[in-house]
Amino acid sequence: MKYSILLAAAVVCTAAQAKGPLTVEHLNQFNKVSDVALSPDGQHLVFSQANGGFSPADTSQDLYILHLDSRQQQRLTQHPARESQVQWSHDGKAIYFVANRNGSEQLWRLPVDGGEALPVTQLPLPVAGYKFAADGKTLALALSVRPGCQNLQCTLDAKAKDAAKKDSALAYDQLMVRHWDKWLDQYRLHLHVASLGEGPVTDATNLMADWNTSIAGISEVAFTPDNQHLVFSAKLPGNDQAWHTNFDIFQVAVSGGEKVNLTADNPAWDAKPKFSHDGRFMAYLAMSKPQAESDRNRLMLLDLVTGQRKELATDWDRSVYDYQFGRDNRTIFVTAQDLGQFSIFAINTSFGDVRKIYGDGYAGSLQVAQDRLVFTNHRLDLPTEIFQINLDGSRLQQLTDVNAKWREQVTFGQYEQFSFAGANDATVYGYLVKPWNFDPKKTYPMAFLVHGGPQGSFGNMFNERWNAQLYAAKGYAVVMVDFHGSTGYGQAFTDSISRDWGGKPLIDLQKGFEYIVKAQPWIDGNRACALGASYGGYMMNWIAGNWPTGFKCLVNHAGLYDMPSFYGSTEELFFPEFDLGGTAWDKDSDYHKFNPAAHADKWQTPMLVIHGLKDFRVPYAQGLGAFTNLQRKGIESRLVIFPDENHWILNKDNRVRWYGEVFQWLDKYTK
Repeated sequence: MKYSILLAAAVVCTAAQAKGPLTVEHLNQFNKVSDVALSPDGQHLVFSQANGGFSPADTSQDLYILHLDSRQQQRLTQHPARESQVQWSHDGKAIYFVANRNGSEQLWRLPVDGGEALPVTQLPLPVAGYKFAADGKTLALALSVRPGCQNLQCTLDAKAKDAAKKDSALAYDQLMVRHWDKWLDQYRLHLHVASLGEGPVTDATNLMADWNTSIAGISEVAFTPDNQHLVFSAKLPGNDQAWHTNFDIFQVAVSGGEKVNLTADNPAWDAKPKFSHDGRFMAYLAMSKPQAESDRNRLMLLDLVTGQRKELATDWDRSVYDYQFGRDNRTIFVTAQDLGQFSIFAINTSFGDVRKIYGDGYAGSLQVAQDRLVFTNHRLDLPTEIFQINLDGSRLQQLTDVNAKWREQVTFGQYEQFSFAGANDATVYGYLVKPWNFDPKKTYPMAFLVHGGPQGSFGNMFNERWNAQLYAAKGYAVVMVDFHGSTGYGQAFTDSISRDWGGKPLIDLQKGFEYIVKAQPWIDGNRACALGASYGGYMMNWIAGNWPTGFKCLVNHAGLYDMPSFYGSTEELFFPEFDLGGTAWDKDSDYHKFNPAAHADKWQTPMLVIHGLKDFRVPYAQGLGAFTNLQRKGIESRLVIFPDENHWILNKDNRVRWYGEVFQWLDKYTK
């Protein structure tokens, strides 16, 4: 295998520049690494690099190849189209990727020893995802088609008919009708297959044409070891899609026919099937609680020879996020949240014993070679880079430094993890980030960040949204408490927020606030503002009525205000029904018990309310309701609406405005 290797310009540091605090404009300029793929020989790595940060619409994204031992890298593509979903060919001679180079997203093949990328597919519909059979004869494709259509032309005809409509009505006969930021149409993501030949693929066969449901995604599809079947995760068709989480794993022949449910006995979520290299085992992830989306992901192993099915590491109280089989076929390497980190562990398939390999920051995109692991990692003071480590956890090495020049210009605030006795005297963890130019002789105001989810975490991570270092750059002590309900501290801790949204979490925040101002006397607790999004925004509304003198100001992004109306306007009903104890009309449910609107008479704290009009998870009327109450009571308040944003602020220019509004609000009440 020949490669023309050049030293990456991003690794070369030139003249030193004066360092200063992080700004949102500078945050928008850093390079993001993703789509990591390890070569079959385990010696080379391909990854995509978004030049200019996170926003999906306004950055270029090209491919690079990296030699693991020499750590030299070369740019493979330089094209206006964004390449994504990178995979190696089984012989290691080419890479595949999805890109829109000729009018729609299609699959392309690029030889790694030189030459132009050539199309693998020329389909009349965009390619949403793909997988290759090991024998190289069959291609699995995820395509958005109309259920009931037996061929692609049927979907094209349906789209033409839609385009010819004179009215704009959308009509529905069942839930769900919208998701995240889109009203759903009549098309679903279905699994297709095509035979590979000399020329590009121009047609594909739908393996689930009769299903009015979508697959969970191409990452949840795998060929069986004999290449004759596919397994995939999906919900069975039905009118109850919006209020259950019972994804199952199905098997279907590449020639079509019956879809066999391999996990019918489990009424909860089954996901991410993968096969061992020797074909002996199929692993997958399984929850056990129906309707739950934050239950512990158990690692299951199905022996394809004996038929035995078992859970691995039954006593290990962590939830597996993703995993890869080791080359020995008897070790599975997993990533899981653990005490504010996203760590890497090794699990023995015979005995189920668990060994921690790495746990500093957020690890992801795990790849397994014969003698090492390759993964991405980011921390509170480091954007995503690629690392490698030996299988025993020794010899950690950073392989890329795509933001070397970017980091030369920034002084980050120092950070540390802390813990205290929270609700019920349970140990609760949090992070403190000091101001970028911290002087122990001075006192500083506090930005008290509350994460969403609510089953989530503000851990040791670098994020474009709610970036802790940006608050530190503005001279704030940044405090983040992982209250009851947070992930990575055991399943009982995560479960404890269900049916208790306004209980233990609020106590944890109050005790965490009290602890940190005593432990760090330089933090001025009388000059503190609290901020949060989604559930964090809900907590701002809850604090307004249940801790009304705790803060000088509040910032509520996409927060829930009136719980009964939220139930009737959100999309995934399984979430509130599980967390709040049923439907809004169930007498024993919590929609009124933990309803911020019911405490609106006690509000007095100035609040900035921000919402995206395309947010269908927490619809904008929730933010409008909070602002209406604030205005009607004469409380200082401001409403900022982003018509083109959803639950998150994704556009770079909107991000600059968002942070500008937030910091102006904080400064007004704390400085």
